[in-house]
Amino acid sequence: MIKKIGHILIACFFCMGTAAAQDIHFSQIFETPLLRNPAFAGLFSGDVRAQTVIRSHWTSITDAYQTGSANLEFKMPIGYSDDYITLGGQFLYDKAGTTALSATHILPVLNYHKSLGGNKSSYLSLAFMGGYVQRSIDRNKITTNSQYGGGSFNAGAATGETFAKAGYGYFDGTAGLSFNAQIGNNPDNNFFIGAAYHHFTKPKQISFYSDPTVEMSPKIVTSFGVRTNVSDYSYITLEGDYSKQNSYKSIVGGVLYSYRLDEMEDPNYLIHAGVYMRMNDAIIPVIKIEPRPLAIALSYDVNISSLKQVSRGRGGFEISLTYQQYNQRSNSSSEATRCPKF
Repeated sequence: MIKKIGHILIACFFCMGTAAAQDIHFSQIFETPLLRNPAFAGLFSGDVRAQTVIRSHWTSITDAYQTGSANLEFKMPIGYSDDYITLGGQFLYDKAGTTALSATHILPVLNYHKSLGGNKSSYLSLAFMGGYVQRSIDRNKITTNSQYGGGSFNAGAATGETFAKAGYGYFDGTAGLSFNAQIGNNPDNNFFIGAAYHHFTKPKQISFYSDPTVEMSPKIVTSFGVRTNVSDYSYITLEGDYSKQNSYKSIVGGVLYSYRLDEMEDPNYLIHAGVYMRMNDAIIPVIKIEPRPLAIALSYDVNISSLKQVSRGRGGFEISLTYQQYNQRSNSSSEATRCPKF
């Protein structure tokens, strides 16, 4: 019965096309930098980075919500200066619940990193990301109160919903700013801060009812992160995000402890473990194995929200794969004394 009620609520909620709904999110925020802030593009040690994350959520309540992300970044120096430019893009896919509410995002990104000079690496980055978003729903999978009567369910009865179309699309845009710099004399110790303004285009008519008064509400995301050595073989990373969209607020953050498994200055094998938390929602243990240039991370959301009685603490599972490498070319950032990284 709970499952049926969930199906009805999901269908009704999404069919209304409300713009107050929260955006796609992942627990492994360290593997979805462009989703946080396009100005985080290029903030890594390397010339090219490719990442993909797959998330399965709410399997204990209804049909699993499936969310996927893939992003690609190319970092290139500009002339003989210490400035850099990063080109890339992000692809997002989300499928929610029994009604198969689906969304596909294709979002190119451009980020300019301006060196602030000095003897230590410090960069101010300004980025824009924008593209096309397509949303759709499977009408045949919608069940509503109108189909229940006399104590039974009639699949052939009218749903009572009159929305005009089963899909729509719109253009979306995000602007971001970030600052990152070295801490002290060790180039491996650094920090970043950033802020992003999502949906600055305020797309309209984002409704299955073609309601012209409905528009996407902007979202502001502020972020920070710091990495510092603990010993010659280990370091810790602290980071977090604060997001606000209309009345919805989200705080997620955590810590990773990283250990080098070989004695090289630039190690080939690392292992990371830690815990993140989404405030009032989930505790998220994380483990990451890094046989460079690859890395794989696993995490699980342990639900602590008001739904925990129904979900029995089960939330979402995530797995990510990252490829990060320097190019074999004369102007690779591997030869630079200063370049944006984290």
